[in-house]
Amino acid sequence: MELTDRDRDLLAALQEGLPLVERPYREIADRLGCREDEVIARLAGLIDTGIIKRLGVVVRHHELGYRANAMVVWDVPDRDVEDAGRRLAALPYVTLCYRRPRRLPEWPYNLFCMIHGRNREAVEGLIAEAASACRLGAIPRETLFSTRRFKQRGARYDAAEPGAAAVAAEMA
Repeated sequence: MELTDRDRDLLAALQEGLPLVERPYREIADRLGCREDEVIARLAGLIDTGIIKRLGVVVRHHELGYRANAMVVWDVPDRDVEDAGRRLAALPYVTLCYRRPRRLPEWPYNLFCMIHGRNREAVEGLIAEAASACRLGAIPRETLFSTRRFKQRGARYDAAEPGAAAVAAEMA
């Protein structure tokens, strides 16, 4: 798909995120001098063609008062890891859960999940609750609390080049 000038304008308008208003696509349409349904249709087309890989929310936990962030890593027997991952992912306070290969002998963990809370004690309580609820209490684990915060932001589209929409996800 070749990008039109309208597509490039839309990509540029989306780079700073959707406006926090009741009808964000209408506000973008107003800025671009077009209709809301055109913005939505163009956006759908950019997603369908793979130019936009993902449209989602970047939650800034710290600004919402969630100051304790823990990555919990588990050494789950391979035969049980899929079921354990499904159980963990179903918990309302687990925001990420995924399997990764072990890096033996230093790193035996193969299941990772992220839990956020307002303070460390609250997160430790949720970890204990998760271990019990998911029958992982006897499984070796480590908890890695965040000690540094990186700025998160969405993808950057280089829409200036005709015919190209190079994506450069950046973390500053």
